[in-house]
Amino acid sequence: MSGAALRNRALLIAALVLLALPIAAAYLWLVLASFGRGHELTWGIFPTSYTTDNWRFLWDASAAGRDVPSVWLATRNSVVLAVSIMVLDVSLATNAGYVFSRWTFRGRGPLLAFVMVLHAFPSVTLLVSLFIVLLHMGLLDSLWGIVLVKVALQLPFGIFVMKGFFDSVPWESEMSALMDGCTRLGAYRRVILPQVMPGIASIAIFSFLEGWKEFLFVYAFTFDKSSWTLSLYLQSILSRTGGAQYGLLAAVAVFYMLPVVFFFLFAQKQLSRVQLGGVKG
Repeated sequence: MSGAALRNRALLIAALVLLALPIAAAYLWLVLASFGRGHELTWGIFPTSYTTDNWRFLWDASAAGRDVPSVWLATRNSVVLAVSIMVLDVSLATNAGYVFSRWTFRGRGPLLAFVMVLHAFPSVTLLVSLFIVLLHMGLLDSLWGIVLVKVALQLPFGIFVMKGFFDSVPWESEMSALMDGCTRLGAYRRVILPQVMPGIASIAIFSFLEGWKEFLFVYAFTFDKSSWTLSLYLQSILSRTGGAQYGLLAAVAVFYMLPVVFFFLFAQKQLSRVQLGGVKG
């Protein structure tokens, strides 16, 4: 590698490090603040003394407030919401993307364009209409109603992404499987799906994160505190009447963030594996 190339690479790495430093400092502050004493916390200054009292909400439900449900109930609801959205979104988007990519039928183009138009609507503009729909379906104040709403809103993007992945798979591979005696379903499962696993993994990551961080629909469509997710649990601490306890708020924020970090690290590893497998296949 020439001297100019090394210099450019060093400048690029230095620029990336400079851009990452403020973000890394913010996360470091958040972790340290979760162990700091609430009255000592000010933005930009690390705590001078530390305590584990901020993490009492893990074993003492009253630590976050008497009117706040257990953090483990909120965690269970968040997991159910995120996983359900991920499973439904991946299943429907994968099959619909295959249909739009491989099948020819009347109205295919306009229907695909209509699907993409649906994705353009801001979710906040649909609150009233979705409220009425869920009310008549008997799914108001239910996590399953929110699951259906989120899947419906995310599905157009998932279909578009999966169609692109299926379009990149040559017809010859599917035709060869059919000539070898596979049924259309068998060729789809054994030949096509392994080659689009990177797309499936990316949709799974995106839909899980969307479900995990969902706040607006949970806030608008659920009323019973037994349906609270971690986003509402965190918001209740931030907006409490006596003022937010920043040590407790930081601890809950770290707890809320950790599952996403672990899931992303696991998903990245799996995504790298399926990409290599897809290329080899």
